Amino acid sequence: MSTGTNRFMDEFARLMTDAAGAAQGMRKEVEQAFHAQAERWLNGLDVVRREEFDVVREMAVKALEENEALKARIETLEARLNSPATPTEG
Repeated sequence: MSTGTNRFMDEFARLMTDAAGAAQGMRKEVEQAFHAQAERWLNGLDVVRREEFDVVREMAVKALEENEALKARIETLEARLNSPATPTEG
């Protein structure tokens, strides 16, 4: 009787293993289909990818820093022009 039980348990274990493998495969297929559909939907919204956003953000930060440096230079030059130590014409 124990051989029949062992055989039944072996068959049951194999069936469960096959079912788990099939479920894993289905999960991957559903996940891939979802990602493909989400990408199509996002492309329709005309949104940018994270990498593109990061590049533009870095460009904006650099431009802001350059603007701040130029502003400081202008203020220094204006201070020199307006200081009484500079000779005036006349």
